Amino acid sequence: YGFWMEKGFFHAPIDGSKKPYTIMMPPPNVTGILHMGHALQSTIQDLLIRYHRMRGHSALWMPGMDHAGIATQNVVEKKLRNEDTSREELGRDKFIEEVWKWKEKHGNIISSQQQKLGSSCDWKRERFTMDEGLSKAVKKVFVSLYEKDMIYRGKYIVNWCPHHQTALSDEEAPFKECNSNLWFIKYPLEENSNKSIIVATTRPETMLGDTAVAVNPKDKRYKDLIGKHAVLPILGRKLKIIADDHIDKKFGTGAVKVTPAHDPNDFIIGNRHDLERVAVIDERGNMTEEAGELFQGMERFECRKKLVDELEKQGYIEKIEDYEHSVRHCYRCSSVIEPILSDQWFLKMKPLAEKAVDVVRKRKITFFPEKWEKDYLFWMENIRDWCISRQLWWGHRIPVWYCNECGEVIASMEEPSECTNCSSGNLRQDEDVLDTWFSSWLWPFSTLDWPDETPELKYFYPTDVLVSGYDILFFWIARMIMAGLWFMEEIPYSKVYITPMIKDEEGRIMSKSLGNSINPIEMIEKYGADSVRFSLVSLTTEGQDIKLSPFKFELGRNFSNKIWNAFRFLKMKESELQEQFGDEEAVKGKEDLSDRWIISRLHSTWKKCDDSLKNYKLNEALNAIYEFLWHDYCDWYVELIKNRLYDEPEEGRYALERTAMPVFKKTMELLHPFMPFITEEIWQNIPPVTGDSIMITMPGEPDEKLIDTKSEKEIDLIQKIVYSVRNIRGEMNVPPSKKANLIIKCTDKQKLKIITAHETYFRTLAGISEFKAAENIEKPGQSASAVLSGMEIFIPLVGLIDIDNERSRLGKEIDRLEKHIGGLSRKLSNRDFLEKAKKEIVEKERMKLDTFSTNLEKLKDNLNSLEE
Repeated sequence: YGFWMEKGFFHAPIDGSKKPYTIMMPPPNVTGILHMGHALQSTIQDLLIRYHRMRGHSALWMPGMDHAGIATQNVVEKKLRNEDTSREELGRDKFIEEVWKWKEKHGNIISSQQQKLGSSCDWKRERFTMDEGLSKAVKKVFVSLYEKDMIYRGKYIVNWCPHHQTALSDEEAPFKECNSNLWFIKYPLEENSNKSIIVATTRPETMLGDTAVAVNPKDKRYKDLIGKHAVLPILGRKLKIIADDHIDKKFGTGAVKVTPAHDPNDFIIGNRHDLERVAVIDERGNMTEEAGELFQGMERFECRKKLVDELEKQGYIEKIEDYEHSVRHCYRCSSVIEPILSDQWFLKMKPLAEKAVDVVRKRKITFFPEKWEKDYLFWMENIRDWCISRQLWWGHRIPVWYCNECGEVIASMEEPSECTNCSSGNLRQDEDVLDTWFSSWLWPFSTLDWPDETPELKYFYPTDVLVSGYDILFFWIARMIMAGLWFMEEIPYSKVYITPMIKDEEGRIMSKSLGNSINPIEMIEKYGADSVRFSLVSLTTEGQDIKLSPFKFELGRNFSNKIWNAFRFLKMKESELQEQFGDEEAVKGKEDLSDRWIISRLHSTWKKCDDSLKNYKLNEALNAIYEFLWHDYCDWYVELIKNRLYDEPEEGRYALERTAMPVFKKTMELLHPFMPFITEEIWQNIPPVTGDSIMITMPGEPDEKLIDTKSEKEIDLIQKIVYSVRNIRGEMNVPPSKKANLIIKCTDKQKLKIITAHETYFRTLAGISEFKAAENIEKPGQSASAVLSGMEIFIPLVGLIDIDNERSRLGKEIDRLEKHIGGLSRKLSNRDFLEKAKKEIVEKERMKLDTFSTNLEKLKDNLNSLEE
């Protein structure tokens, strides 16, 4: 990695002779450390960047970090508490200084961890969402949208986190299913206190802020009560009974309490009916004076318990039912969100969303997997205004000033010296900061120094692909599309690759609280970065989350070992053969079937790999290389050429230098984007080295003329025969050390010609001593056999095994299986078992019966062979 950095290979220059290829890194939080989700996303981005860099693009992977308003402020406030002080004691300016100090000291951890993974970002261009240039872009965007009446300030119901003391957008307050209760409460009628209207609620503490009771106008049960009044229990407030089409007749009793200051739907109903807004829960989640003397100052959930007790004492509870419902929680701290009435800044989203819907419908932007397109369009077509203000100190402060003399509101990129209306210098800036996502939605072009017209912006924008998780599809991905179309009048990227979520083996999301997280740095130290990268990509199946455990990284480690051992073997033979034949011109040789076959397989694999990467089927590309290297090259080709390497050294060196080494080196180039470290090391040690690094080599394109289907069919035939012989040896317990005789009866003349021409392959790969193949051959006595298309394979067993002992063993095994099969058959014909057992257990028993039956047939065939 140091070599790559020193040489500047990661830097993407502006080069008119090269096509740009750009990926913007989703900026991790400045407080963050590398987790498995980061590791997966970074691996995918890096393999795409390395792939295109190797193909001559000026490939920019723009790294950066997000200032993470809530998370960072929390970290620094915790640090201050440990130092017996607070942000309030320091004041705003000094607190911000403390945050910047913390950022400089601790904010680059994740960048160094990315480097351990092999991330080839253009670190010279690394950006931070609070950089001066990005701050300029944020101010420009706010002011321009404000001047177009797209940004407005108003008192609305917002999602409020009592822990963080700030408003959150809908996307930052996801719903979670909760087991709770549904309380049925009697509200006495004013006209007749002996009668009540019963309302159902999941949040009884908010009833203290009720200003009406609502029913559906079509609900015949309450037709005579509309326009009359109920009395709020405990507090005695007079509540009008109103009719509203929004009310669901099927929920509870069909009558609901209306609390305009504490419920977004009630807020809308309140506006329609001009209802009073009574706030009974404050910003800390405590009850206000309006909640009444009995409850004032209590925490909201303590109030709920005390209020329900009081309602029961006074006879207002009709009944309580168990109830499961969705409740919004803070995405950071998981606190239950409190909807409260608050002055906030909002951005109108529908004008921005129109073009962003259109470009996806017209396929100018495509999603991988495609299924995410529907989720995107559903959200965009039902989009709500974005609450963009946050009650924090760390972040982009809202560029709005208020005149303390005349009340004028001034939005400006620079701090104004006087009021634009009355010329007073008595101005104060808005205390709030912008939502963190308000800076990151500009990321694809603000990082390239927009609003300035820079060469970088012109060359690298629009970018090519965005790689991100589906958890921020609406937070970030969709908003970037809207921002790009609005401010750049061009899409920010043409492709969106949505990565799967990484979960534990039980399918649970990894988290600190569950203790099921896997530290990628520990896995890198244990297995190696290449192994971690390999395992993550190979497990990435389109549209499915990854169930991960540490032992799955052994997949990558085993593959790395396989590659390295093959390389060591090749280098050892190269050294030995060069000592024997120093002069390359003295080496005579000719191309063998195995050479033509492995070259054909290389180009077939190469083509599949390229096609898969173009379609973002990344695991298919990697698996194609894996299958080629592990099975075609190591398991077959290296074995096929061993007779030349050991017995025909001139031919061996020719095969090694003309085919084995070049094919292995080319495969390293295909594998490099996935496993950069081991491939660079091997590539540098296979001559000729035609450049500084594998990562800037030009691998070219696969040559379809070299895909030799004839050779592939011939080797396929040889492999099938070898597999058959190996199976016979295994089933008949033939010791590996003993050589067997192979007899093949083949009625297909073309296949017979191929078989007889490559006798040495069978001797090398199947442990064969004597070999015979012909059209008409009788099956020898006491021989094991296998049938393939157009041929029969015989292995005489006399002298290979103790036939009497083997007969006895097979007989005992047959008896054992027949008893198992009998027991299973009786079990599966038992009606009680079939009706009472779980379906999966029944299916498991049936599969076991099928397996035993198949094995029994094989054993009987083997016994028959010995009897004959």
